[in-house]
Amino acid sequence: MKNVFEFAKACLHDAAIDEKLALTHQARHAMDNGELSLVPEQAPTPIALVKFPDKPVLLTPRDMPKRKLGSVEGIAAFFHAIAHVEFVAIYLAWDMLYRFRGMPEQFYQDWLRIADEEASHFELIRTHLAAMAVNYGDLPAHGGLWDHARDTAGDLLARLAMVPRCMEARGLDVTPAIIAKFRHLGDDASVALLNHILTEEVGHVERGSYWFKFVCAQQGLEPEAKYRQLIEQYYLGGKPKGPFNREMRIIAGFSNAELDWLENTTL
Repeated sequence: MKNVFEFAKACLHDAAIDEKLALTHQARHAMDNGELSLVPEQAPTPIALVKFPDKPVLLTPRDMPKRKLGSVEGIAAFFHAIAHVEFVAIYLAWDMLYRFRGMPEQFYQDWLRIADEEASHFELIRTHLAAMAVNYGDLPAHGGLWDHARDTAGDLLARLAMVPRCMEARGLDVTPAIIAKFRHLGDDASVALLNHILTEEVGHVERGSYWFKFVCAQQGLEPEAKYRQLIEQYYLGGKPKGPFNREMRIIAGFSNAELDWLENTTL
């Protein structure tokens, strides 16, 4: 394959995990070597055709087992949950690239790089799980992550608001405290792994912010007002609850006004 959209279609429509990881890395290598066309040859297929593996079994958040980090089983369950987030994030990056056409080449380069980094995150966590005698798919997983992609399949601004600038941004809020817990437990391997992922996730959210503002400028929209409108429209409950990591979110392209609105519980 020499076209980025062919790679995207293959990764989204084939549920096989190892093939998806290999194709993602192959596409990044081809892009970095100037061997990849960024010109679409066919229109995107419906998002309903995207395929996921049979495992893990997907549950609603309220049906997920509650486990604490103080036990081996709890740590394994935590990293299995993170593995699932990173696995779905591969799909989210590929679908961003695949579904929304007519953007500058840098848009497609950015989301391919992000897909590749998410694939690397998943591989690192899968190796970490293997040391605990757990494979991805052995435990149930949160079933709602892909719903945001389905809900926003026809609206690029909504996708950018809800995925990188809402769901992924939550990782910037909660991960530092989790890292602190693993540091307290003396689990240096987990600390190093989560720090590595967090550093790259800041960049992923920043790309979401950049392209959100870019499309708003194209359409003559005020980005802060549009962000508020889209979150209120698509986020169940009106908007996410804090606390919010202002420092990391500012680095990732959020404005102080956006953060003030998120933190204001009366709005």
